[in-house]
Amino acid sequence: MNISLVKLFLEVAEAGSLSKVANRRQIVQSHVSRQITEFESQCGGKLFRRTGRGVELTELGTRAAARLRAWVQATEQLEQDLRSESGQLMGEVRLGIIPSAAHPLVTHLFAELQDKHPAVRLSIAEAQGAELDAMLDSATVDLAVLFRFSKPSGSDERQLGVAKTYLVSAPDDPLTRAPTLNFARLKGLRLVLPRRPSHWRNALDDTARSLGFRLEAVAEADSLTVQKELVARTPGLYSVLGPYSIAADLKSGRVQASQLVRPDLCRYVSLSFPKQGKLSPACRVVARTLEQLVESWDHRLTEP
Repeated sequence: MNISLVKLFLEVAEAGSLSKVANRRQIVQSHVSRQITEFESQCGGKLFRRTGRGVELTELGTRAAARLRAWVQATEQLEQDLRSESGQLMGEVRLGIIPSAAHPLVTHLFAELQDKHPAVRLSIAEAQGAELDAMLDSATVDLAVLFRFSKPSGSDERQLGVAKTYLVSAPDDPLTRAPTLNFARLKGLRLVLPRRPSHWRNALDDTARSLGFRLEAVAEADSLTVQKELVARTPGLYSVLGPYSIAADLKSGRVQASQLVRPDLCRYVSLSFPKQGKLSPACRVVARTLEQLVESWDHRLTEP
């Protein structure tokens, strides 16, 4: 059985969508569909049924997914054990990461690994928090950097840092000139916000509701780049973003931002691991390198 096909099957099962997996892998959807059809032929029956929103597992697919997740974990563990016995640290580490942390953190992580552990390969999946949680649960990734709304606790998570929240505008906007701004000042503003469903959107809506008003979204976008571009090019339009997604734009003067307070909207940057299974030596090295990088940057995801 081809482990690459098995991993693709599990990824589609977790995402519930052929197109989402194709976009993530940057390949055409028809190629994913052909590979899934080939795998279904090997398994002797349909593993997915199409729905209005994507695909869902059949009864055979559900049984196959449960057994194949365990098989993949056991196979990868055996591979890591054999490599460890050879005395050389090597292997693939599947890292999930939120878009705002992808650069420069991953760039520096890759450089560190190339210098000290060139046989360790990174496989990087960029996704939002809820999707990364699902990938951790299905063992599609080995570790993930994501945001939490409460301080991480337990052996499966480590806190890397804390991210404040900012109201972002075009340059020279009078509202965002001050270093801080009460959240209540968002009442009546024209905003570009994340599309629902989104944990971050829910948190913003809930905060506004607790202060007695509703946020006015004149545009919605999943992409942080789209949100920033709309704001940078449209005076009088605002977005609510974290520090890491706007660091480079603030430095270049493309946008202006004021930290939101009363209440402070803090998110905790977490390095998270699957609840089941043991980390390989390569995974432990990648986790340790990530922690050291962020610590050297004063617990931020961007260079000071």
